[in-house]
Amino acid sequence: MKKNMGNIDRGIRVIVAIIIAALYFTGTLTGTLGIVLLVLAAVFVLTSFVSFCPLYTIFGLSTCPVDKTKG
Repeated sequence: MKKNMGNIDRGIRVIVAIIIAALYFTGTLTGTLGIVLLVLAAVFVLTSFVSFCPLYTIFGLSTCPVDKTKG
């Protein structure tokens, strides 16, 4: 897997995941919507740790900075 996520993108995903988890565990988000968003938060954390987002590959996106020293 080639990294396609930059540090800012990873940080934003982790912050959003923390907010969603806090809302779920405080009872603000409940029911099916709460569970779906909690799963989405888990996906955000996982993709942040591996610096790879499969959807970015499908759409040809990358927020990872280009390394100009290689090549």
